[in-house]
Amino acid sequence: MRILLLSDIHSNLEALEACLEAAPEHDTVVNLGDVVGYGASPNEVIDRCRGIGKIFVRGNHDKAVSGLMDLHDFNPIAGLSALWSREQLTPEHMEWLKTLPQGPIREDGINGAQFVHGSPLDEDEYVVTQRDSLEPLMSGGADITFFGHTHLQGGFAGKGPTSEPFRPAYQTVGQTETIEWALKDGNQYLINPGSVGQPRDGDWRAAFAIYDQSESMITFHRVPYNLRAAQEKIFAANLPQRLATRLAAGR
Repeated sequence: MRILLLSDIHSNLEALEACLEAAPEHDTVVNLGDVVGYGASPNEVIDRCRGIGKIFVRGNHDKAVSGLMDLHDFNPIAGLSALWSREQLTPEHMEWLKTLPQGPIREDGINGAQFVHGSPLDEDEYVVTQRDSLEPLMSGGADITFFGHTHLQGGFAGKGPTSEPFRPAYQTVGQTETIEWALKDGNQYLINPGSVGQPRDGDWRAAFAIYDQSESMITFHRVPYNLRAAQEKIFAANLPQRLATRLAAGR
């Protein structure tokens, strides 16, 4: 079983299409949430995501745009983009967002793994540091937890009360690249495929991952995409300009 892991697309159609074009052969697709928010192509991204897979967990922006979360919890720019997205979505897509399941979820055939947006303990929790990772790793929910939310590609390996971080070390700033992470028996893992549509690790390239279950291997991917087209759509929609300029910085 080879699983394509996507997260935090944030209505960035150009980044999503680049990831799908670059993705190697796989058996299923898992989406870890935040399909919408920030970007200017919410309907197009939802259409594309629904067409390629059926395994989803909801993200905080999915909740906010669909009215399931108070916008007071968002910064002003995120709140404005959520309100704009509400106005753009078709009734069908709005209803679909409302019905996305809360993580963690499990899927038949993907043994030992669970999927969540933030943390297995709290779907809106950020797991950024080693300290953040300890309680989720020791919760015993699954051998591997795939999560998103932080927009930071990589993860944590835990054994007992300890945790070690893993961050892919890429060599270029604008080429297609991959980094492999071999998983070891006896460890527990928190793994983030990175953000498709709005990375925040200083690398502007779209991010995704492949989990090869039979080989116990994670392959992290970074791919360039038509950044200018995504930015121009944001400008044309009169969304906050910061949402466009930050894409180039990967922040």
